[in-house]
Amino acid sequence: MNGTVVGLLIPFLGTVIGSAFVFFMKRGMNPLVQKTLLGFASGVMVAASVWSLLIPGMEMSSGMGHWSVMPAAIGFLSGVAFLLLIDYITPHLHPGNSHPEGPRSRLSRTAMLSLAVTIHNLPEGMAVGVALAGAMQGDTGISAAGALAMSLGIAIQNIPEGAIISMPMRAEGNSRLRSFAIGSLSGIVEPIGGALIIVLTSFMTPIIPYMLSFAAGAMMYVVVEELIPEASEGSHSNMGTVGFAIGFVLMMILDVVLG
Repeated sequence: MNGTVVGLLIPFLGTVIGSAFVFFMKRGMNPLVQKTLLGFASGVMVAASVWSLLIPGMEMSSGMGHWSVMPAAIGFLSGVAFLLLIDYITPHLHPGNSHPEGPRSRLSRTAMLSLAVTIHNLPEGMAVGVALAGAMQGDTGISAAGALAMSLGIAIQNIPEGAIISMPMRAEGNSRLRSFAIGSLSGIVEPIGGALIIVLTSFMTPIIPYMLSFAAGAMMYVVVEELIPEASEGSHSNMGTVGFAIGFVLMMILDVVLG
């Protein structure tokens, strides 16, 4: 149980560390660095979706023969649809944008920035939770080391993501301490979401293959809808590609070596 709690909290710690950058950076983040970090986060999430979620999900359903891909396909599309719905019904503002998305709201810009980050963090928490749940079951093909690799990979990509969050908060006129607190708390949805997934799958073990691919679909939605476009637009877009490659390879190595 202690290992599960640690696994849930490691990604949150990554967000806290990244948010603390606001105390050391006097100005906004350099565009070249930001593009690289956005690409890096994208690479980690794509690799985690494939190696840590989709492939284990299909292996768990191998007894279905040619239909073994169906739980992964259904779960993946459901995850994309879920994030699409959340994106549509939640008023939020992405860092660097001036126009909010979702329904019209009287929420402050700071609140809408926080909601945008929460939408990003939710599928990451789900991914860690379902990987830990699979490891706890013992017969899913997901090892404790593999779940740890997922947790560490998400934590690593949360460090630059935390910095990308807290710096715009500071630019909105918030104090450094408030910007740090908002950035850090935006990551609290990860351990909460992960814990809920663990509770759910403990009662319904057969849904684990669906939940693995559901988390993959949700993360891929964030990557394709938000991270890659932000990393590719404007100058220094090539650094976004470099960051993607580094993040992808790092997560792939973590999964294979620790898994």
